[in-house]
Amino acid sequence: MPIVREKLSEFKARESAAYRRSRPLSAARANQENGFFGGVPQHWMLDWPMPFPLVVQQACGTSLTDLDGHVLTDLCLGDTGAMFGHNPESVAKAVQAQASRGLTSMLPSSDVEEVGSLLQARFGMPYWQITLSASDANRFALRAARAITKRSKILVFDGCYHGAVDETAVNLTAGLTVAKPSLWGQAYDLAAVTTCIHFNDVEALAATLMQGDIACVIMEPALTNCGMVAPVPDFLDEVRRLTRAHGTLLLIDETHTLSTGPGGWTGTFGLEPDIWVAGKAVAGGVPTGVWGFTQEVKLGIERVRAETPSGHSGIGTTLSGSSLQMAALRACLQDVMTEANYAIMFAGAIALEDGITRLIAQLGLPWSVIRLGARLETVFAPNLPTNAEQMRASFDCDLEAALHLGLLNRGFLVTPFHNMLLAGPSLSREAPAAYVAALNSILNEIL
Repeated sequence: MPIVREKLSEFKARESAAYRRSRPLSAARANQENGFFGGVPQHWMLDWPMPFPLVVQQACGTSLTDLDGHVLTDLCLGDTGAMFGHNPESVAKAVQAQASRGLTSMLPSSDVEEVGSLLQARFGMPYWQITLSASDANRFALRAARAITKRSKILVFDGCYHGAVDETAVNLTAGLTVAKPSLWGQAYDLAAVTTCIHFNDVEALAATLMQGDIACVIMEPALTNCGMVAPVPDFLDEVRRLTRAHGTLLLIDETHTLSTGPGGWTGTFGLEPDIWVAGKAVAGGVPTGVWGFTQEVKLGIERVRAETPSGHSGIGTTLSGSSLQMAALRACLQDVMTEANYAIMFAGAIALEDGITRLIAQLGLPWSVIRLGARLETVFAPNLPTNAEQMRASFDCDLEAALHLGLLNRGFLVTPFHNMLLAGPSLSREAPAAYVAALNSILNEIL
């Protein structure tokens, strides 16, 4: 059953008007000068598919309350930053307790030994470093990889997302590595330091690594930012085999694929990276990134330090590894990222997946659903794409924006730009059915 474009346009106009009427306090904030560019602390907060940003008054568990008193079921969860729910009790208590003892000192706190042991046990890497974000973790890890291998280039997969790392902000366009057209102020040709190929393309990977100039392959186990794309069978095994064969380090970025299980995709499926990165959710919402590495990488870093004059390495920031971060990390790893919480999250995601899949079949829509543990996405294509090019061909931005706005007006906040949902541990049993009912009501207005 096709989408009727005239109905879609009329629906968006109605929903926009309803949003404006129901949020006068957020509207007033949006229309006043408050010292911030565009009235928001980060410019991309203006990019949500809503007439103006709603202002959050309170967030707890999987609920948001906006300034106008609307309570929303949050299926975005800060685009993974609050994967385990807003304000987890144990993390909040740890932050409050640490605040009375000091937030940062540029020296290790008493939590360091316990946090190191928790990271080793949970994610498998023997050595760790702490940063303020996954962007920083990736940036520093890539710098270390180039220093260790004495190679200048990295390899990424088209459609990847590794935060605000310059070298990874590329697309594969007509077979060429090109900077993303949306970048601001790009000062050099990213193709000089980065090679971009299709995800799931073993032949292209082998041909690129054979040239011997790639220091590191940085990758998500599944693409999560261009729409969710899973690896085809044996692809990740081939990535590991080929990187080892050509002396290239393998960095697995699990910032989003932590949804797969307590040890991420790496722990769930037994991957063997040289470097492992995560951010966003690992400290329960307190800004934190982590990068772990093998004994071999540790020896390489020690060699580089011995060979390099003392001074600024370009790795690390003053607030990285703060007492506040360590307290939050300890609480989150011990009490929040538990097998029990993951089981609850999986159950909620499966219920959403099943309900959406049934609705798609009922309405005869040429769509599909992909799920990675607690994370899932509706794809506007009958078959799941295997690379970013195929995924981009499925995009329908007008439809996507209409669905987001309609769901928001019906009490559900979903991740902007795509159709990704994230099931937090406190999602109610009734929420998946209510979400599907809301989606059904929207679709019946535009089909």
